[in-house]
Amino acid sequence: MSKVLYRHNVSHDLPRAVAGDGAWIIDDQGRRYLDASGGAAVSCLGHSNEAIRKAMVDQVESLAYAHTRFFTTSPMEEFADLLVDAAPDPLTKVWFTSGGSEAIEAALKITRQYFFEIGETDRRFIVGRRQGYHGSTTGALSAGGNAWRRRIFEPILLETTHHIGPCYPYRHMRADETLEAYGRRTADELEAKVAELGPGNVAAFMAETVVGSSIGTQPPAPGYFKRIREICDRHGILLILDEVMCGMGRTGTRFAFEEEGVVPDMCALAKGLSAGYAPFGALLIAEKIHRAIENGSKTVMHGHTFMGHALGCTAALAAQRYIDDNNLLEAVRQRGAYLERRLKECFGQHPNVGDIRGRGLFWSLELVADRNTQAPFPPAAGLSMKIKDTAMENGLICYPMNGVADGRQGEVVMLAPPFIISEEEIDLIVERLSQTLDTVLAANAKAAA
Repeated sequence: MSKVLYRHNVSHDLPRAVAGDGAWIIDDQGRRYLDASGGAAVSCLGHSNEAIRKAMVDQVESLAYAHTRFFTTSPMEEFADLLVDAAPDPLTKVWFTSGGSEAIEAALKITRQYFFEIGETDRRFIVGRRQGYHGSTTGALSAGGNAWRRRIFEPILLETTHHIGPCYPYRHMRADETLEAYGRRTADELEAKVAELGPGNVAAFMAETVVGSSIGTQPPAPGYFKRIREICDRHGILLILDEVMCGMGRTGTRFAFEEEGVVPDMCALAKGLSAGYAPFGALLIAEKIHRAIENGSKTVMHGHTFMGHALGCTAALAAQRYIDDNNLLEAVRQRGAYLERRLKECFGQHPNVGDIRGRGLFWSLELVADRNTQAPFPPAAGLSMKIKDTAMENGLICYPMNGVADGRQGEVVMLAPPFIISEEEIDLIVERLSQTLDTVLAANAKAAA
């Protein structure tokens, strides 16, 4: 028996991955799995990119690690240049981390330090969104509003975090509203929350630009983030966007916020940042935040041992250069349009698919027991794990999530294939997903009869 404490079903035997081949993972029995979710939207360049592998080998042969308290390195400087050059003003500085949760923790602490440095020390509240997810560390989990993930940890979460509703039209848009009107109404919940907490007490609003697994690849309504930005600016509140899952090309642009016509004060990145070839994350930071610290204490009161790791920076630098050199943002847009079309052809009239949503190569199916009433399946049915396991049996890796409707009910299947995916492989994803859902839903109906 394995000595590993596994993440899900702690005594569950998992297949042992031994090799990668493009969009495929191969186990020690020679079985091949089409990775249609990039793990958790991580492996955006597949599992056998030679350019990234070579860059990492070359780097580790010269230097693997130098602590950032004592040294900088060329990979760190070069990757910072790449990120800042790609980002719009006023995002001018980068803080490196080992992953997404660390990037969010850094954003929370840097937010507090910023207001300390400028003398607005009453600003302590962070406003997030219900059903948002920003990571599993304590600060990140507090800022997120995913009820299922928060439930047993509520007594130790930060009391300075508050939440408004998600931008989730499938569940919350009224029949008499346009999508734009719904977005405005939902964004205005932030105005009400700021009034409730006191404008001088609120430090930041945090949200995923395109919501990831906690709702399932939900883009914002048109104009939603412009209204959010307006509210933040009027009250002196920082806007922090979490693009750990949806950023770095996943939705068809380098940063997902490009399509929203806004620029955040900080933007958290990870997952596809290094394409999964090394644990890595980053936080883009606005110039005014950097200047406040530089003109004040001159020291960021935060840090981690492995931040700016030379090998991680090398992997991320090679990954982003590969994306640019091979015009893969355009490939994401083209393949994403094909994936959308195939999903809607296959599942658009499915009696148990209530919504198909996404952007770029970032799509989800929301499963429902009744398409007309939008009633979710009962949680006791355990559809998410059954879908994952049956898909694996069918040689498909997808990312099912439960609790999307209200933190307890609601099932989504998320797809985030690599940017190098072919149309033939997309056809295979849709075929195997259809086979998987037919098997699981038929078994569920039989058990309920």
